[in-house]
Amino acid sequence: MSTRKVFQRAQRGVKAVQLDADGNEVEFDVREDEEQDVKLNETIQLLLAAGYFRARIKGLSPFDKIVGGMTWCITSSNEEVDVDILFEENASIGQRIAVTEKIVAALPRLKCPLQLEPHQIQGLDFIHIFPVVQWLVRKALESREEMMYAQRCRALFVFERSGKTPEDEELEKNTPAALTSVSSVQLSYAPKRVLKAPDVGEEDEETRVQCTLLEYGRRYGLSKVPKKKKDSKSQVKAALTGGEDEEDLVAQEERRVKAMMKRMNQLGSSDVSTSALGEMAGIQSEELKQLAEEYNRQAAEIAAEKEKQEGGIAAHNRTIASLEKQHEVLQKRIEKAQAKIDELKPKYDEALAVATKAAKYSKRMDKEMAKLDEIEQDEANKESLEKLRALLAQIDKLKDQESKFKATCVSEMESLEEKIEKMKGSGHEVLDDDRVATINKQMEAEQAKMGKIKNLITKRNREIATRQRQIDEYPSRSELNQYQRRFVELYGQVSARLRETKQYYLMYNTSTDTKQVLSREVSLLDSIQESFEMAMKSAGGREQLLQQMQKISEQMIQNREKSEEKKTQEKENRDEIRDRHLKLVEKERLYHQCVKDYGTECAKNEALIARLKG
Repeated sequence: MSTRKVFQRAQRGVKAVQLDADGNEVEFDVREDEEQDVKLNETIQLLLAAGYFRARIKGLSPFDKIVGGMTWCITSSNEEVDVDILFEENASIGQRIAVTEKIVAALPRLKCPLQLEPHQIQGLDFIHIFPVVQWLVRKALESREEMMYAQRCRALFVFERSGKTPEDEELEKNTPAALTSVSSVQLSYAPKRVLKAPDVGEEDEETRVQCTLLEYGRRYGLSKVPKKKKDSKSQVKAALTGGEDEEDLVAQEERRVKAMMKRMNQLGSSDVSTSALGEMAGIQSEELKQLAEEYNRQAAEIAAEKEKQEGGIAAHNRTIASLEKQHEVLQKRIEKAQAKIDELKPKYDEALAVATKAAKYSKRMDKEMAKLDEIEQDEANKESLEKLRALLAQIDKLKDQESKFKATCVSEMESLEEKIEKMKGSGHEVLDDDRVATINKQMEAEQAKMGKIKNLITKRNREIATRQRQIDEYPSRSELNQYQRRFVELYGQVSARLRETKQYYLMYNTSTDTKQVLSREVSLLDSIQESFEMAMKSAGGREQLLQQMQKISEQMIQNREKSEEKKTQEKENRDEIRDRHLKLVEKERLYHQCVKDYGTECAKNEALIARLKG
């Protein structure tokens, strides 16, 4: 049950078709991964949501969809990556490898925090590809919004310099009328002199100001009562009584203003009567009502225009709010990154301390090695150094042999002691020294034989290894098939480019031939047109013109016959080449059939050899 659960998401039974080197279809099983399929669908949906609609085409492979979407995101991000990413659909393996390497090289230049390898893209590892595509889509959308905002600002700037909106045109039309109405209102509400102050002798400045305002029908707040100098007695009295009350001052000021008004009316009654003033006030009130209505209407229109113009300001405010939100998000990311840096700082300090210790140790070792190198470079010490090295090597070998010999001796002694005890316990007799010596001699002889056999085995193994290396130097059948497939792809590319070049040359030659023929016809028609007017003036000229036309027609007939002969010759050449092509195709078919038969026979041979060995 455990193995079934582990391998439950990897399923077989899906058939795929691929062309082999002979051009035949071969079916093989493909293992499907449910998690990879889910990530593939999420990646395609993400690219579709971003605007890459070529991912919707069913005829494209997943590699073309994903790599095309990644290149589209990189180019639409408007960043200088210093990499020329040229993506072509249904490309060869070499082109795919080059494109994936360029994409991986462009990601660090875009400051992508995620890592991706070329083999992960080629192997369609969607679990690692999906986060990178998600980051690229986010980068492309951000650059699109920035470009849209910049273009909008540029368009508004250019439009404001030369163009006008319908609201601006309507505002310009209504501005003169509004200005006239405002000017008329200002004229109607202009200050008018209603009363006239009498010529009085010397008065203080505040009284003169109050009189002037009352002449034009305006009455401001109460002024201060003019202060008079008080003697010492009055000051003492005011201090005792507490001074005049404020209400008394207000009443006194009102009485003074009313007295001034009565004096002005009495002086102005001789010029204008009260009835005339009433009629004038009635006429002005009607005009003022009309002007007030016109002013209100114009003010409402101007307010509506301002509301329309404020729509752009609201959009600008919305963009500012969105940018502020983005700023907050980036600030949160920065805080998270700072917290992560704070967490990793102790580890970094520990690693730095370890690195410093290692650097110090390496410096000390370098110094020691430098000293040894100086000693070795000295020519006087070369012989002694060589002897020392040889002796050290011998010492190491002897130590190894000694340790091995001790271990073998101990093991043999233990085994022999066990055997002796067993033999004593079972009642067997112990061998004497002579018998042991003979047995040891036989054992040494057998060991010598075994050493010789081991030497022979090592020589034979070395020969087998050399033969195996020689065999490995020759390519296997799968490698040969791979080389053949790559050469076939290269040959197809070269033949396609050669065919395209031949078509260009053929098109150029036909164009030049048609140009020459048309230029000849144009020159012939020009000469006929020039000589026609001169020839029609006389009968001899007409006959000469007819003879020339007959010659021209005969030449045209000859040219046509020559072109027909050339056409038939080209057709014969085409038929001959076609026959040769069919023969070569038949030979190619026979060749592929022979190769296929040879492969089947080789497989049978290998099976028979394996059966015989088994």
